[in-house]
Amino acid sequence: MGSNVDYKGQILIVDDKPDNLDVLFAALDQAGFMVYVAEDGQSALDQAERVKPDLILLDVLMPGLDGFETCRRLKSQITTKDIPVIFVTALSETADKLAGFKIGAVDYVTKPLQHDEVLARINSHLDLQRLKNKLIRQNIRLRQEIARRQEVEQALQQQTQELRVRNQELDAFARMVAHDVRSPLTTILGSAELLALDLEASGLYNRGLQAIVYSARQIDRTTQSLLLLAKVEHSEVQLKPLDMAAIIANCQNRLALVISTYQGEISLPPDWPPSLGDATWVEEVWTNYISNALKYGGRPPRLKLGATPQADGYVRFWIRDNGPGLGSEEQAHLFREFSRLGPTTVEGFGLGLSIVKRIVEKLGGQVGVESRPDEGSIFSFTLKSADVAQVNT
Repeated sequence: MGSNVDYKGQILIVDDKPDNLDVLFAALDQAGFMVYVAEDGQSALDQAERVKPDLILLDVLMPGLDGFETCRRLKSQITTKDIPVIFVTALSETADKLAGFKIGAVDYVTKPLQHDEVLARINSHLDLQRLKNKLIRQNIRLRQEIARRQEVEQALQQQTQELRVRNQELDAFARMVAHDVRSPLTTILGSAELLALDLEASGLYNRGLQAIVYSARQIDRTTQSLLLLAKVEHSEVQLKPLDMAAIIANCQNRLALVISTYQGEISLPPDWPPSLGDATWVEEVWTNYISNALKYGGRPPRLKLGATPQADGYVRFWIRDNGPGLGSEEQAHLFREFSRLGPTTVEGFGLGLSIVKRIVEKLGGQVGVESRPDEGSIFSFTLKSADVAQVNT
């Protein structure tokens, strides 16, 4: 090879005439290629197997194994079948050229050779071969990446299934514990309340007994919340027309003691737009919203309830309070399990708003909050409009 150190590629020249080999060798060597030579077909096969050249210039008319048979054998071997072969020939018949392409040649150059043409064809096919090899490597990497991701996905699916089973077991355990706790708790709470009433009737007051009643009620509310949460997760939804006025009345009856304790005032609209949902679940939503507004609203709390039909076929129900409002960071943590609206000195175990969110989403709606510090808060939820449902049917 000439003075070039970084050669452009390896070329195998196959020709039975030494003069032709010398001329091609000099031209290709000068052009920057590493050049190998063979004077017959069998030598070409041996050289190709050993060297693995990037391209072969193969003379057609040779004694013994001619160029066609040599090319056929090259293409039959796994180690040499992908090496591009350019035939060098004086044959000009179309049938001969087609025969060469049929057995795997990529191109022809005809004698007498024009060196510029030969170099152009060699460079062109080497570029194509490099692109092909690059695509093959990329395809291999892509298949490996796909296989790796499939393995990761299968592992994640297995982990997800295991977590699902564990969650089901934990959920069943939580329901069992909640049920088992409520039975003796009901006895404790009932007995403590009766004893407290007897003591009060006798003119006695026992702070410790009142603390027992208070704590037992908190535990009872928590167990009820856990049972409701499990029921929401596993119950099928049946949307029915709601009597919202009756639902709100039930909430006020349930919260009568809280309303009286905080001296709350509640303003209601004259009527409610028709909507669809589950009355029991929607009552829980309102009870949580009203209870929180009474506890964390202004002093005394002034609450306004209302509803706004929306263009998307839903009704937005809302409650506005006159409390101190919430910052953006506080709003970001709402509706999560065990998050609190305010100081821990206020009763509540942080399950209420998370239950609200799950109930509303189970009914096909969304929860929301609008608030600014010192401007109060508006908590809302959406339900499907009964009017739209009737129109669609």
